[in-house]
Amino acid sequence: MATNTTGDLSESKFLTIAEVAAMMRVSKMTVYRLVHGGDLPALRVGRSFRVLEEDVNNYLRNSFYDAG
Repeated sequence: MATNTTGDLSESKFLTIAEVAAMMRVSKMTVYRLVHGGDLPALRVGRSFRVLEEDVNNYLRNSFYDAG
């Protein structure tokens, strides 16, 4: 979840599923799976989803895998 605990979203940047997919270099379906699986928080706007850029960065930061 986002670290913005004040509830002020005026400085937050919301991304579409397509933008998140491009940023992560994965398919849109992969992003939908992350959202529906609860791994990536998202806001539903009508029939679309929006994801906080901060949440994407946190997800990527926490997903690093040490192969060594």
